[in-house]
Amino acid sequence: MDAKAIALEKIRKTVTENPVVLYMKGTPQFPQCGFSGRAAQVLKACGVEKYVAVNVLADQEVYDNLKYYADFPTFPQLYIKGELIGGSDIMLSMYEQGELQKLLATASA
Repeated sequence: MDAKAIALEKIRKTVTENPVVLYMKGTPQFPQCGFSGRAAQVLKACGVEKYVAVNVLADQEVYDNLKYYADFPTFPQLYIKGELIGGSDIMLSMYEQGELQKLLATASA
């Protein structure tokens, strides 16, 4: 297996074995970009305390290959129950419409 295949398998395993995963620049406590910070704040506003946050800046293979996993080119990326939800703009829009809260409630159930 080449490096890309190994990285994609690592991503698949992370998003399928954890109900909520946020790939972001930095950490929820110390985001390294405004979009990642907003994504973490939206999850907090939804009352989500337990989720896997992956700092893509600390994992070059994930940083280089995540765009190929779900054909989504930017960070952050939110996955709920293995499915790509989207980035911070999509998250915020879904939060404002009450949709994200419902999805997150099913993930932790």
